Amino acid sequence: MRIRMNCLRYIVACGILLWITGASTAQTPTPDTNAANKKPTSEVTYFETAKVNASFEKAALLVEGDTPDSHYKILTARRDKPGQSELHSKDTDLIYILEGTARFVTGGEIVEGKTTEPDEIRGASIKDGTTRKLAKGDVIIVPSGVPHQFVEVSNPFLYYVVKVR
Repeated sequence: MRIRMNCLRYIVACGILLWITGASTAQTPTPDTNAANKKPTSEVTYFETAKVNASFEKAALLVEGDTPDSHYKILTARRDKPGQSELHSKDTDLIYILEGTARFVTGGEIVEGKTTEPDEIRGASIKDGTTRKLAKGDVIIVPSGVPHQFVEVSNPFLYYVVKVR
């Protein structure tokens, strides 16, 4: 269980690095003249093992951070069967595999895609994508706008997803 917390910290660090890399190409923001009067809004967030494990049992959102400069979500994901193809037009997914194996398809085109939520498309499958076998310890980063799909999974297949906007 301690390994899971270390993995969570690693994934969060990767998400922050990705955000910094993306932010370095963004426009310079207008200086905030009231910045000196503002108190820091960030707090340390800690999840004890029991809460992390409970989150994995139901594959749930572990935490969502929303600040003026960034937006992220950390999900504990559990798959017992393959999923639909999907594409997130604004979110980049950082995926860290904790347990099990899967065949994961990225790129190509979504077949029978439909918008299911704002900035989210789901479909039946992916045509002309690249298939990879994912296993414990692997990390894969799926940039926004790239179709992806789990087409085979072991039971259970556990992983963290950090969604960075």
